[in-house]
Amino acid sequence: MSWLPDLSSTSLTILVPVIMAIGAVFLAIQSVMGMVTEAQTRRIVNKRLQFKDRFETTSEAMIELRKARGLDDNGNFAMPLRWFNQLVVRSGLKFQPMKWFGMSAGAGLVAGLAYWQFVGGLWPAIGIAAVLFALAPIIGLKFVAGRRMKKMSQQLPDALQIVCRSLEAGHPVATAVALVAREMPDPIGTEFGMAADEVSYGMSLTNAVQRMAERAGDPDVELFVATVRLQEKTGGNLCELLKANTTTIRERQTMRLKVKAASSEGRASAMILTSAPFIVMSGIHVLRPEFYGDVMDEPLVRVVFPILFIWMAIGNFVMRKMINFKM
Repeated sequence: MSWLPDLSSTSLTILVPVIMAIGAVFLAIQSVMGMVTEAQTRRIVNKRLQFKDRFETTSEAMIELRKARGLDDNGNFAMPLRWFNQLVVRSGLKFQPMKWFGMSAGAGLVAGLAYWQFVGGLWPAIGIAAVLFALAPIIGLKFVAGRRMKKMSQQLPDALQIVCRSLEAGHPVATAVALVAREMPDPIGTEFGMAADEVSYGMSLTNAVQRMAERAGDPDVELFVATVRLQEKTGGNLCELLKANTTTIRERQTMRLKVKAASSEGRASAMILTSAPFIVMSGIHVLRPEFYGDVMDEPLVRVVFPILFIWMAIGNFVMRKMINFKM
């Protein structure tokens, strides 16, 4: 242990102040971290509250938030294509069609030029660019919407617990919903907040939560809405119903995790089978450029390459259907 410093000859008049200084630095770091954590706790937790801070009245903030989500002033779907409108709303993104299609046009142009440069063939390159331009926004929105619905499903049991505690404290249902909007982050905080705003401006609670289910598109949220509708029609203790609802949702989430674990081997196989051809082709092109370079200009190769990509896409679609279990 010769590498350790010899402290036997060190004077206590030097050692004690050094230890105190180290302790003071540690306490200062701990205090700064506590201040940062408290500031993060007190920050505006969801998008709806940010809108309310930027406008003078709740009504103006509610209308602008609806427009940003792709809805009209009354909260209804504003686009002729309802399925696309639902996709935009469920993604939670700000509705910016020009930006989205501009990005997809750029991605399609880059992919088309790359195919034309390395493989050849003008019409296949134009086809690839057109497909990317048309499908990239839809694929991106579906991915973001799926991730948002998954997060909302994870947050819903905590939100229902807040509602139950508020009801047990004697608050009305509308106040309990508004409490979730103040305390919970996105996406559940904004969705409950929009429902609370609609209730405060005269809409019935049943219609407000029904709209929330249409915006969310998550089956667990629809189960919560069905519970509220059932209690309104038949009566009963809403708090007990929501507690049972929370238990059901948590059990469904546990089952989803078990299914995901059981299908992990299939998902890993799908990723390997998808990436392996590209990795092998890239390695061969780097090590032996003439392997593909000598035949790249052949007309048959230019026809076969698009067919291979289409066949690979079909294979990925089939594998996804095999491992994607709906519950």
